[in-house]
Amino acid sequence: MTTISPAAPARTGATIDPMLIFTITFTVVAWASSFPAIRAGLTGFGPLEMAALRFALAGVPAALFLVATRAALPARADLWRFLTGGIVFIALYAILLNLGQRVVPAGAASFIINTNPIMTAALAMLLLNERFSLIAWLGTALSFAGIGVIALGNGLDLNIGISVLLILGAAFCNAISTVVQKPLFARHKPLSVAAWNMAIGGLALSPFLPGALEQIPAAPSQALWSVVYLAVVPSLIAYGTWAITLSRLPAGRASNFQYCVPPMAMLISFLWLGEVPTALGILGGIMTLGGVVIVNLKR
Repeated sequence: MTTISPAAPARTGATIDPMLIFTITFTVVAWASSFPAIRAGLTGFGPLEMAALRFALAGVPAALFLVATRAALPARADLWRFLTGGIVFIALYAILLNLGQRVVPAGAASFIINTNPIMTAALAMLLLNERFSLIAWLGTALSFAGIGVIALGNGLDLNIGISVLLILGAAFCNAISTVVQKPLFARHKPLSVAAWNMAIGGLALSPFLPGALEQIPAAPSQALWSVVYLAVVPSLIAYGTWAITLSRLPAGRASNFQYCVPPMAMLISFLWLGEVPTALGILGGIMTLGGVVIVNLKR
C-alpha cells in the first residue's frame, strides 16, 4: 500500500511530535490488520464479492468527501492516471489479493505484498531510465528467494504456487499505480487522490455488488464485520492518517515505516485467527523483507 507524495522537510531537534507517532502507529497497525481481516472475510464472501462490498462501503464516503471538499476534477490529461489508481490499484489489487489469500496465510501474504517497492524500482528503471545496481539486483534475488521459501513453508503445490503469483500480481498493481500516479501529487492533495481511487475502484467493482448482497444473509457475523472493518479502518481512516504522516515527513522516510507492516500482520494473524507461521515462513519473510531493505537503501 505505497503512496508517494511531496512532503514538508523533516523536523529537526529533539521534540517528539505526538500526532506523528499516532498517525504512523495507526497506519501500520491498520494496514497490517487488513491481511487477517481479508482471511476472515473470505469465510463468508467470494473474493470478487468481498472486494465489491468493501469498496462500495468505502467508495460512497470517499465520493461524498470529494463533493464536500470541492476537490478539483481530474484534468483530461490526468484522467488516465486517476483511472489507473481506481481500476488497477483498488479494484484489480483487491481481487488478486483476495484470490491469493484464499490459500496463502495472512502473515505470508503481507511479506509478499511488501515486495512492491522492488517492482516500483524496476518500473522506474524501465520507464524513467533509473539505474539498477548489482546490489539492487542481489536484493531483488534475495526477496524473491524468500518468497519461494514462504511457498515451500506452506506446502509447495499448484494451489500455493498460483496463489503466490496472484499476490505478486497485486503487488505489481501497487507498483504500477505508484509510478503512474506520482505526478498527481504535485497538483492534488494525497487525501483527494486516495478518495478518487476508492470512488473509482468502488464503481469498477460494482458489477459484483449484487452477488455480495446475496451472500450477506448466509455470511458469518465475523466475515461481515471484517468487510466493514476493511472498508472503514484500513481504507478510509488509514489513508487519512498516512496523508498526515506524508505532510510531516519526507515520503522516503515515511515509507520506511511500512517495513513494520509484515511482522505486525503476522502477530495480528496469530492473535486473531490463530495462524502459526512455520519456521520456513518466518525465514522466507526475513529474506523477503531484507531484500526490499537492500534495494531501497541502495536507491
